[in-house]
Amino acid sequence: MRKQIISQEPERISPVEQGWLDLQVRAKVELTSEDAAHPIEAALMPGTGSGWRAAQAGEQTIRLLFDELQPIKHIQLLFCEEQLARTQEFVLRWSADGGRTYREIVRQQYNFSPPGQTRECEDYKVNLAGVTALELGIVPDISGGEARASLTLLRIA
Repeated sequence: MRKQIISQEPERISPVEQGWLDLQVRAKVELTSEDAAHPIEAALMPGTGSGWRAAQAGEQTIRLLFDELQPIKHIQLLFCEEQLARTQEFVLRWSADGGRTYREIVRQQYNFSPPGQTRECEDYKVNLAGVTALELGIVPDISGGEARASLTLLRIA
């Protein structure tokens, strides 16, 4: 019998090797607020932390401004909430003119119900050409509560 002990850890493959854009190199980020312990880099560069979190409650915006026109075929978002039951809404928009006008890709609401439903993963196949900006707007609690917006992961290919 042939036998081999294998690692239980998944092999680490860089996002660029998987076709994901290296946003650190290709884009500038604008955002409405940021908790110093949860910077935006933690959501845009997998494996660098627990994701981004707003510094205060209320609606938040994360905007990626690309250095060059960008074709986009795939967008992944991951939101996690393990403490507060709430209904969150987000809207994802794109621009081909440097952010002067935006076209909506998706607008969605969903419920977090800890300890049961604590994750929301969105995976969109799109066909966008000449993208100059991508904007994510998050309303963390549509009832106006004190929840702070957070984003665990944002990847683009």
